[in-house]
Amino acid sequence: MTSRKLTPGRLVAATHNTGKVRELKDLFEPAGFEVVSAAELGLEEPAETEFTFEGNALIKARAACKATGAPALSDDSGLSVVSLGGQPGVFTADWAGEPRDFYKAMEKVERALQDVAATDRSAAFHCCLAVVWPDGHEEVFHGKVEGELVWPPRGERGFGFDPVFVAEGERETFGEMDPAKKHAMSHRADAVAKLKAALL
Repeated sequence: MTSRKLTPGRLVAATHNTGKVRELKDLFEPAGFEVVSAAELGLEEPAETEFTFEGNALIKARAACKATGAPALSDDSGLSVVSLGGQPGVFTADWAGEPRDFYKAMEKVERALQDVAATDRSAAFHCCLAVVWPDGHEEVFHGKVEGELVWPPRGERGFGFDPVFVAEGERETFGEMDPAKKHAMSHRADAVAKLKAALL
């Protein structure tokens, strides 16, 4: 099946996460898109009831597309830790609780690693991007970046688990890294590169 091209114009970012919106704007606005978030449009967040990144990404994109009548792009992403059997995975944000406190989430992961006396601290960030058009056409793209977790957290940049994640071959955490460098190598950048190659 050939991918459908996405024409520049309004693109609804089906997320309420300001960090993700900022990254999606950085990635898509240079290509001529007006990226507007679900939060800016006052859309409710749908319940994420699936057990895969793809399933939850599609739930969010379908809801935003239906509500706005415009193409919608959603991102479902998370951290999987080898020694924790892939957790927190699709429940990455849930580990941060309400209101979202990712420092607590990072502490929770660190405690869990200590509980299992983990010598393997390898982890990966996963990203699934889903694009849904008003006529029901859908496209999905997966991205990944491998690395390992460090403790204590380092750096004030990025968001989520960035301050404890060091990508393979790097010394800085994503929280310390220049945003442009992170964007070029992140799980989201990997997925976006595949999306751009197919849709733009």
